Amino acid sequence: MKALTPYVERACAHAALACQPWVGQGDKDAADAAAVEAMRARFADAPMKGRIVIGEGERDEAPMLYIGEAVGGGEGPAVDIAVDPLEGTTLAAEGRPGALCVAAFAPRGGLLHAPDVYMQKLVVGPGFTVDADDLDRPLIEVLKRLSAQAQDRLRVVMLDRPRHAAIVQAVEAVGADLCRIDEGDVMGALQTCLPDQSGRPPFDAYIGSGGAPEGVLAAAGLQALGGAMVGRLLFRDDAERGRAEALGIGDLNQAYSLDDLASAQARLVLAGVTGEILAGPVDRKVDVLTIAPESGATRQLISV
Repeated sequence: MKALTPYVERACAHAALACQPWVGQGDKDAADAAAVEAMRARFADAPMKGRIVIGEGERDEAPMLYIGEAVGGGEGPAVDIAVDPLEGTTLAAEGRPGALCVAAFAPRGGLLHAPDVYMQKLVVGPGFTVDADDLDRPLIEVLKRLSAQAQDRLRVVMLDRPRHAAIVQAVEAVGADLCRIDEGDVMGALQTCLPDQSGRPPFDAYIGSGGAPEGVLAAAGLQALGGAMVGRLLFRDDAERGRAEALGIGDLNQAYSLDDLASAQARLVLAGVTGEILAGPVDRKVDVLTIAPESGATRQLISV
């Protein structure tokens, strides 16, 4: 897996650069399409038998990086790949910070084939503990336990969505700090583990529902960062349940641990598109963050 990392890094870097002409232009589909095309082209150079397990959708919906698509040079290790070629398409289209190009990879079978549905998520950083039963416990009870494990006031981050009103009430009831973000499901979860300039992660817990594919991507990074996560797929209708069953999901009510979502050998690569935590490309140099088992989080500028 380590030998493939530079190829995936360059794929994400090229995707970040390719969508720059569309940043701030109001066309999120064009920005996403540019990132997809560039990422796929770079994957073709990688010495691997790659398989997309999380991508742009089913084959009839996505011409490139579709679920089940074979990528790579056809020789080398068998690898499962999860991609979000442009996470935060709206952020990129509106020229707001936080858009990223993201890819995770692991040995074949090392990433959950998550359908494009919502997932209930509870993510915590090092020093905190969660288990599957926490998904069914009263949230106030879970937050009180996490508050007791915190160094000071518990710091929670969540997507700013109307569906999270009850979570907001629970967080406020226990006296925890709350940060609500517009977009950035993957980075929001990772920020429970990635230190900021103060030397500690800005958040202790990420709570709420977001995309299941983003949950798998986050899990790939959390494995190497010492975080913990539990999640459960959420379905709005029978069509979504059927999509999950078609991907081999047997128990639709399963509570997934971090190990269920991504293997300990998984790796995650993120490239900045519009800046914030990772800067957008400047002079064809792309800010890339790689999270790997042997090295944790490392950051570099890649010229493309």
